[in-house]
Amino acid sequence: MTATYDCIATNTLGSAAASVTFSSISGSYTDLVLVSNVDVTSAGASVNIRFNSDTGSNYSYTTLYGNGSSAASVRGSSLTASYIAAYVAPNTALETVITTQIQNYSNTTTNKTFISRANRASANNSPGAEAIVGLWRSTAAITTIVLAPDSGNFDTGSTFTLYGIKAE
Repeated sequence: MTATYDCIATNTLGSAAASVTFSSISGSYTDLVLVSNVDVTSAGASVNIRFNSDTGSNYSYTTLYGNGSSAASVRGSSLTASYIAAYVAPNTALETVITTQIQNYSNTTTNKTFISRANRASANNSPGAEAIVGLWRSTAAITTIVLAPDSGNFDTGSTFTLYGIKAE
């Protein structure tokens, strides 16, 4: 069985924005993949994800980070959103690329999990790579995804593309 990626939606920011929303997501795919190429307007901002406008304390994450000379890990639980990137360098020519895979997003019997990978190439703004495993404690099918930096805005030119993985 082969799986194909269908582009569901793409958003390229023509001006800075506090958040990006994908809504009315069809339940016809097995998984979702979100590819974000972002820059932010605030130093040290992280990128958060929320599902179905849920602002309750239903999110948890574990992140692993490395920069070639050191590594660290951080956990968070009972949060109102989860990171998909724990640090994005502001206003640089080298944007942060984030790939987030959301498994079984339309299943209504299990909590939702996702894996996110991010990299920063900027030598002046904490270069490195990170992997984040996240949990949304809800059995609801995901129909809306909201992305937002925890401070500042997404900068002009940031791009966000949502794909559905469809088994053939």
